[in-house]
Formats: sequence, structure tokens, C-alpha cells
Amino acid sequence: MAANDTIRLLMLHESRDDAEQLLNRIRNSGRATRAELLQDDESLDDALEKSGWDLMLLRPQTEDLFAGQCLLQVQKLQRDIPAILLIDELDPEEIVEGLREGYKAVVPIGQEEWLLQVIRRELNNLEERRKRRTVELQFKEAEKRCATLLDNSRDAITYVIDGMHTYANEAYLELFGYDDVEDLEGMPILDMVSPQDHEDFKNFLKSYTSGDSENNEFLCHGICTDGSEIQSRMIFSAATYDGEPCTQILIRTNQADAELQEKLKEISSQDLLTGLYNRQYFTQILDETIEWTINESKTATLIYMQIDNFAAIQSDVGIGGADIVLSDIASMLRENFDSAEIARFGDDVFTVLLKDAGLDKGVEVAEELRTKIEDHLSEVNDRTVQATVSIGVTIVSEAANDTQVIITRAHQASELVREDNPLGNGVRAFDPSKIRSGEDADTGELLQEAIDKGLFRVLFQPVIDLRGNSGELYEVLLRMVNEDGEKISPNEFLDIASHKDLCEKIDRWVILQSIKMLSEHRALGHETRLMINITGESLKDQTLLPWLSVALKAARMPGDAVIFQFTENDATTFLKQAKEFTKGLNELHCKAAISRFGCSLNPFNNLKHLNVEYLKLDGSFIKELDSEEQREHFKEIVETAHAQGKLTIAPFVESAGVLSSLWQIGVNYIQGFYLQEPTEKMSYDFSNDE
Repeated sequence: MAANDTIRLLMLHESRDDAEQLLNRIRNSGRATRAELLQDDESLDDALEKSGWDLMLLRPQTEDLFAGQCLLQVQKLQRDIPAILLIDELDPEEIVEGLREGYKAVVPIGQEEWLLQVIRRELNNLEERRKRRTVELQFKEAEKRCATLLDNSRDAITYVIDGMHTYANEAYLELFGYDDVEDLEGMPILDMVSPQDHEDFKNFLKSYTSGDSENNEFLCHGICTDGSEIQSRMIFSAATYDGEPCTQILIRTNQADAELQEKLKEISSQDLLTGLYNRQYFTQILDETIEWTINESKTATLIYMQIDNFAAIQSDVGIGGADIVLSDIASMLRENFDSAEIARFGDDVFTVLLKDAGLDKGVEVAEELRTKIEDHLSEVNDRTVQATVSIGVTIVSEAANDTQVIITRAHQASELVREDNPLGNGVRAFDPSKIRSGEDADTGELLQEAIDKGLFRVLFQPVIDLRGNSGELYEVLLRMVNEDGEKISPNEFLDIASHKDLCEKIDRWVILQSIKMLSEHRALGHETRLMINITGESLKDQTLLPWLSVALKAARMPGDAVIFQFTENDATTFLKQAKEFTKGLNELHCKAAISRFGCSLNPFNNLKHLNVEYLKLDGSFIKELDSEEQREHFKEIVETAHAQGKLTIAPFVESAGVLSSLWQIGVNYIQGFYLQEPTEKMSYDFSNDE
């Protein structure tokens, strides 16, 4: 599951308070979670009638329900909901017995880190199973489409298993003079080849099936039913038929046309300047290599070379001169390899794919290339140019089997060379741990730099009143700007900020910036209000309220122009501090809101202690509005909130259909990209919604 997806959890626990604490621990690990507490058989049946559950956390028993009943019911209904049993103490026999019964894991209570790792593993496994089921459905549909295409293809095509015909399309039957495919079933493919070519054909098949030769084409004379011969070009490729691995053979009879097609294919796969493969074709080769690594349980290595300071070379000798340098490097690559796949992957990037080579071999080859390129001098219009390269190396295997991920890893490794030495000229192998820790370190440094130099940006997204005009209201959203000017979402840096004790600083920067911009906007005659998010660290900060009082007075900002919003998880985790904070806000005439509301076991329990006016519902509810049962559950939450005098906000409104449903349910406010994406100015025309 994506890290920002809300986990839907079923729980069996004898203590609601302990269950809520467990949920908070999961949420504090960075995963939004909605849960439902099972109480008896009826609540179990009702819950399992609903769809979308991701996980079950089960204590052995409560007064009215046993964990075993939950597990058996899930198995009976054939639902894919992983179940984790929470036992009292570490007992190997109890753990083994639980695993035998069908629990995915058995974890002792109190072992929170163990439990979080198990949850992460089971959610990842669940996502893979869901993806596999989706792919299997897509595969079946693709097979149906392929069968239709084969039947209607003008090319003669047959499928062969163990040298025998299994399937042939209409064009194949017509070519060789057969009336029915049943006449070919069980007939050896050798019978379709002229006797004069039998020996060569057997040798070709032996080399092709053993993998000793990469050639997949055979020229021969085919035999028709009337004894006549036709010159044929057989093109072999691996395929499956009815789930069985087989060989597909495509027959072409016009040699001149075949040669033209081959020439066109060659041209379309080449980079015009260097004659190497181009990016598109190399990506196809990498896809095929990934399939090979999976089928053969072997590995390959990708070498990613970036020419250092290529822009300076272009500036120095011109574009034409730089092209000569590129051609020289391409020639060296050709001379260095007999069987590797080589491409010009980008303007100043070359890639090399080594089959049946491990990471150590790849690094060794890359270092040889780096040295040769450094030692080579290119002659450009009576001038000498020396180029160097930064090379990243990564593995291609059954565990590293996503084309874009593999290329990105090799690129990241090459970038690390330049981080170590701005001039480049080095080789680095991809190391996941170093890349990750490097990113964390970089993000931490960038966070401090953003605070010191003002590299944060605040964006504004309108929050629209569905029931009438209650004035202009925006939520303030934070983005960080990296060295390339790209905006980075808080999801990517707030966790690191929390570990580095920077959240309070960031919150205060956002508050000051928001108040300043709001003051300027209201000076133009707008009665605008802002909803500002704060973190749990700020809720705990006892100096925030006095500081906020001073900031509002300095800006001459009325308190009711600002709404402070914190998450339901922070409200539950820091309930005492949140209570004091909302009480203090009330004294400043500011209002409060809770976001991601509705995920806890008893979401309205916190409201007994907190003085808040707005409840922003969790986005997962909006994504489930297509389900009648989930829509009714959502409606109940909205109605209960209204009965307690709270105003409700629905985020993630992405379509007119969703807006219509929310209108019928009775939500007070809506927010989302369907209305307007976050912008740097408060520019939404609220008059259109009157």
C-alpha cells in the first residue's frame, strides 16, 4: 500500500483504551489508520459484509468473541484479510500453534516495534497480492485480445510445444494449404520444412532452445499440402498457450519485404549520431532482460555513464565539436564490448547492459571504461578535448525487476560520484542504505536551510461553504523548495523534521507568514479567514499561545480570522495538551479544527474535552463514497457531528459526482482539486458559489 493510504483495520480487544493506544502507535509510525472494534458475532458479520479491510489485529478472546471465530469466518468467506494474533507473553509453542491455525503472525503484547514491522510486512504482501490479482485479470483480458488478433492476423502464425503444432491461425492454414487446424494438431513442425533444410533446421532449433545463440530467425523452404515449396522466413519467440510455455513461429514469405522491415526496425532502434541503440529501444531490451533474469534466476548489471561538465564542453568547442566527443566515446564503447547492449540514453548519458554479470563485475568493467575515457583525447578542429564520466552501477535481478526503478538507482549512484567530487570522474555502485540515509541527511540540511533562508512556500486552497456564503476561507498548505526550485510536499519532510526537532520552528514560520499575507489580503477589503495546520510538537509547546497572542497583536489581526487545525491522531496522543491549547485559543478568540477525523475507534470521545468548531473528515471516506454501506457510515458521522454543533469539511473533492454526494449527505464545506488546486495567492472567486 502507498504510505499515504489509510489502513482499514479490524480489532478484537478486551480494552477499548488499550486498543486506541495501539492504534495511536501505528499512526505515530506514519500510517493513517481507521479501525473498527469487534464486539460479538453480529458485529463480526456486519464488518465482514463491508469491503476494503486491510488487516485484523486480534487478542485471543473477549467476553463475547474469540479470535479463532474471527479467523474461521474470514476463511469461510474467502476474504483476503491478514490476521495477526496478539498474545500475552513470548511463548514459542503458542506462536507455532497460532501460525498453524492460519494467523500471519503471532506477536506478544508490548512488543510494539516487532508488531510494526509485522504490520508493514503484511501490508506490503497484501498490496502485492492485490496487484497480482489485478494483473492476472488484465492478463486474461490480454490473452483474449491476443487470440482475436492472432485469428485475424495477416501474418502466418503457429504455436509449437515440444516440436509439435498446438495452434495455427487462419493465415498459416491458408499458406500451407490446410482446411482445418485439427489437421495440424500433433504434426511436427519439421514436416513443414523441405528435407533439404532438415539438418540446418535441427541445428538451429538446438542452438535456439539451449540459448547458445541469440539468432531467432531461420530461412528455409516450406512444404505445402500439394507438394509445392515456398521460401519462408521463420521468426521464433517465446510464448505461452493455455498457460503452457511454448514457441511462437511467425512465417514471412516475401524476403525483400522482410529485409525492408528489418532495415526499418534497425533504423528506428538507433541513435542517429552515434549508431548505438536509442533510449526507447534500450528500455525494451532492459524489459526483456528483466524477464530473462526472472525466468533463468540469473542477474545482469546496468552501467549508467554521465559525461562530466558536458555543457562546458559544448560551450568550449560548440555543438558540432561536442558531437565528435560523443562519437568518440561511442566508438570506445563498441570496441570494448562484444556482446553487451549499449545505448546513448540521453544527450550526455550512455548505458551498458551486461547479461550474466554480478555487481562486482559491473563495477570492474565500469572502472575500466572510466579509465579509458579519461585517458582518451578527442581531436576537435585542431583542439584537444579530454572528457571524464561519472558512472553508476546497479544490479538487474528477480528482486530488482522494475525498469524505471533500476534506471533511477543507476542514475542516483552516478549522482553520488559528483557529490563526492564536483568534477565527477568516478564509479559508484547503488547502495540502498547509503542512498536512503543520504536523502535523510540532505533533507535535514535542506530543512534547516529552508528555515534560515526562507525557502518554504505557503499555498492556499479554498474551502467552500456548500450551504451558502459564509465568507472567504482558505487552508494554508506548506511546501518546501529544493535547490532546483521544485516544490516538495510535507509528506516527504515532516517525519524527518520531527526527528530533528524542527517542527515547532516550521510551524511558527508558517503562522507568521500566513498572518502577514492574510493582513495584506484583508487590507484590500476581503473578510478572509485562514485555516493553519500545526503539528503535535507545537501542541506540546507551552510557549506557543503567548507567542501567538503577541504575533496577532503585532499584525493587528482579529483572532477569529485564524483557525488552527491539528490531526485526530495528535489530538488523541496529546489530549491533555490539546485541551489546554483549544482553551487558550478560545481566549484569543481563535477557532480550532481537527483534521483526518473519524479514524479512531470512538472519534467523538475527544470532543468531550476539546473546544473545536470544525471537523475535517478523513480523505478515505471520500474515496469510498461509491459504496452504499460506506456512504451510510460517513453520513452517520456527519449527522452526529452536526448534532454536536460541529461544522464538517470534506477534502479530496475531485469530481462533480463526489460533490453531488456530499451535498446530499449534508456536509458543510468542501475542498479539493475539482474546485481549485493549491495556489500561491488567495485568488478564488467565492462569488461564483453564492
